[in-house]
Amino acid sequence: MIHRILNRIRYDRYLSSKLVLLLDAMVSGFATLLSILLNLAITGTHALSPRNMALWLLGSLVWSALFFLLLGVHRTVIRHATLRGFWGLCVAVVGKGVLLWLQLSFMETQVRSELLLLSIILFDMLLTFSALVIMRICMIVVYDHLIKNTKRRRSCRRVLVYGTGDKSVSLVTRLQNSPHYWVAGFVTYGSTKSEHKIADLPVYYFDSEQSIAYLRDRLDLDALLFAVYNDARDEQERLIRHCGETGLKVLIAPPIDEVVDGKLMKSSIREIKIEDLLGRPEIEISMEEIVANFRGKTILVTGAAGSIGSELCRQIATFGVEHLVLFDNAETPMHNIRLELEERFPDLKFTPVIGDVRQTQRLDFVFRTHRPQVVFHAAAYKHVPLMEENPCEAVLVNVVGSRNVADKCIEYDVDKMVMISTDKAVNPTNIMGCTKRLSEIYVQSLGLATERGERRGRTRFVTTRFGNVLGSNGSVIPRFREQIAHGGPVTVTHPDITRFFMTIPEACRLVMEAATMSTGNQIFVFDMGASVKIVRLAERMIELAGFTPGKEIKIEYTGLRPGEKLYEEVLSDEENTLPTTHDRIRIAKVREYEYGEVREATERFEELSCAVEIADMVRLMKRVVPEFISKNSRFEAFDKK
Repeated sequence: MIHRILNRIRYDRYLSSKLVLLLDAMVSGFATLLSILLNLAITGTHALSPRNMALWLLGSLVWSALFFLLLGVHRTVIRHATLRGFWGLCVAVVGKGVLLWLQLSFMETQVRSELLLLSIILFDMLLTFSALVIMRICMIVVYDHLIKNTKRRRSCRRVLVYGTGDKSVSLVTRLQNSPHYWVAGFVTYGSTKSEHKIADLPVYYFDSEQSIAYLRDRLDLDALLFAVYNDARDEQERLIRHCGETGLKVLIAPPIDEVVDGKLMKSSIREIKIEDLLGRPEIEISMEEIVANFRGKTILVTGAAGSIGSELCRQIATFGVEHLVLFDNAETPMHNIRLELEERFPDLKFTPVIGDVRQTQRLDFVFRTHRPQVVFHAAAYKHVPLMEENPCEAVLVNVVGSRNVADKCIEYDVDKMVMISTDKAVNPTNIMGCTKRLSEIYVQSLGLATERGERRGRTRFVTTRFGNVLGSNGSVIPRFREQIAHGGPVTVTHPDITRFFMTIPEACRLVMEAATMSTGNQIFVFDMGASVKIVRLAERMIELAGFTPGKEIKIEYTGLRPGEKLYEEVLSDEENTLPTTHDRIRIAKVREYEYGEVREATERFEELSCAVEIADMVRLMKRVVPEFISKNSRFEAFDKK
């Protein structure tokens, strides 16, 4: 409770002048006593009698107090003292010395030598003045220290750090001088009466919501801070829930490799998000092998301003590449990623290019000018309901655009092309999913054709299928977050709808690993773990925002949208995939297509989509991809009964 007492102290009030007078007199008397003892000890003179010693000290106290009162030195505000103010002290000390010398001249002090007596008086004066000055300096230093600490306490968020592991202790060390956070101690699960300290801070224990509420009130806490993402995920149904119920904020610190110059900025530590809780333990990937695979090369990323594309650029920027080329048709997002790369990676050579994958001439200019050795193709239209309403545009971008990029890779002898696909390409039920499956088919058939010598080229083609990416542009989480910020309601399409999720960095690490391990023409899929019920996701986000689901923030069901599945396909079971050297990455078993037939079908798709012949185009899609069965869509009429 010391911090509460310190917070109540009024540091704008001045120290009592009577207390200052008393302290000055005591310091003066102590200086006199010390000067007598030191001089007598040095000269070997016999000790004074108790009576004479008492009279000498009494005189020192009286004359000191007299001059302090006359000159008013005790009324000076010490924290505002200047050098001019010390002249008053000097005069008071000299006056005390003169009167003390006159007093001793008429006393039988056993100090026979006038020279010795004078030396004691002079030493007393010097010692008294020095002690008074030092006392004032110490008072100013203590005052400044108290003010600094009190202001820090009042402005800082008081936090407990979860866990007692090395990363938690390291985080506390980094926060020692933080102007934004004040660490009150550590907290961990369990109940024990023994007291422990780590890094000079106490360790507290919790076992229920009541114990968290007790710690909040006792320590005047503002938040609980996690040092490790996995700890937050493990505690989401216990500690994080208790914090939400007791009104404590939950914060997360960045990994040590995201800390700039060993310093934690205020913006580095943030409130925990649902993305932090849904992610799985970090994928173990050989970064050395990945870096070696890309170091010194020219890399082209299409869709570079999107959620996946921009994260790919951030990770590639750390690999020591020769040149990074960013290609996208979104002007403002491209401008933003350009500014970010310039600030974070000043030594990186990169070129932002505004262009569209549907325009072969623009693509040709980029390939001809920069000669990329590796291409990451992330440009695509991805929103299911929107593509259901605009199927021709979905085909032009996702199918024809992917064909254009793949053809340029062959034409300019690119070493490897990595295409970003989606789990919705598995047994598609909507236009978007089918267009991604068609782009997979074209890229894989082209790669097989070059392998067999049916077409000239040496490019290896790799495809990676993702589930839903947490926090990507237009995904459900930003939408829920916006609805909660506006007071609700949060809209969910169906109470039983489920989805698989992965984080953006996780998705990009998968791309890097797949690009490194691939021998060409494979479709890699990721072990997505357990699916998440969307309504439960909405409830957790409401709780993390500090509200009660169903009461303060309502949840409303709007019905499945066109082309939307109730349950997503499992990507990586043993029936439809083959294992790889990585236990979280598998190779999809898919039907192989003849390149000539696929090329002809793709050209027909381009003709139909440019002419906006929607019915004929969708019928062709269902013939080429027979597993494409529309759900909750106007295109169900084209399915074979």
